[in-house]
Amino acid sequence: MTEERPVHVDDGLLRGWRLPEPGGDKSDRGTVLVVGGSRQTPGAVLLAAEAALRVGAGKVQVATAADTAAAVGAALPEAFVEGLPVLHDGDLAVAGADRVLELASGADVVLFGPGLGHPQSANLLAAQIVPHLDSQLVLDALGTAYLTGRLDGVRHLTGRVLLTPNVTELAALLEMEEDDVSEDELDAVRTVADTTDAVVLGGGEVSYVVRPDAESWSCDSGPSTLATAGSGDVKAGAAAGLLARGAAPEQAAVWTAWLHARAGELLLDLQPGFLARDVVRAVPRVLHRFESA
Repeated sequence: MTEERPVHVDDGLLRGWRLPEPGGDKSDRGTVLVVGGSRQTPGAVLLAAEAALRVGAGKVQVATAADTAAAVGAALPEAFVEGLPVLHDGDLAVAGADRVLELASGADVVLFGPGLGHPQSANLLAAQIVPHLDSQLVLDALGTAYLTGRLDGVRHLTGRVLLTPNVTELAALLEMEEDDVSEDELDAVRTVADTTDAVVLGGGEVSYVVRPDAESWSCDSGPSTLATAGSGDVKAGAAAGLLARGAAPEQAAVWTAWLHARAGELLLDLQPGFLARDVVRAVPRVLHRFESA
């Protein structure tokens, strides 16, 4: 049977699919726990955590390398930051898994993956955490390595999982060549959604959001200048923040794809040569303009 074409994401679609109001106090707007980073990449969790706050999450906690935790906390004083043990190469060690689970027990959304250094280390850590979670989950970047070879690894959280792989990570998940995935990115995203029973936000020049029941959406991914270091961390953090606000995984994914692309367009006009840290601040500007119109 031929799959239906994805629904195109535009202003009209989003005006009929409004995000939950971020009212109430910070506790009502949800807590996001960001798990990731390494000795060498503290900025990834910083970008993700700030993005989550700026789209409306009430509280953000960060569990990252002990070597850099103080610096992350100083850079984002609004967040609670916990230092985790690291391996000799700077990656997060499995020894920190119990502390992550303690923090996760009080979180509404866990974002796992930004800034992790090596697939094997990420997989080992995730294997001690993900099976024990009872929250909403966003698996990003090398956090998706946990699913390679175990595509049923998040089925205990069905209806509460969003995966945000890029094309390289899609290929790793499906154990395919990247060039083969690039030939039909939508099919790859659909396959991952079906086999994991999770909502998937993936793609290259076009972003695709697919539910496990094959319902899907497409959105242009914005200017090529968005393909800059840390931009994916911003996208994952924004998705986690919208989940904390009360959006369903597919709604959070669709809005995130659209907001990220429009933020890139805004910055291209105002600030050529922009960085991921600029995208963090542009996303809420786009959101505010849209919600106020």
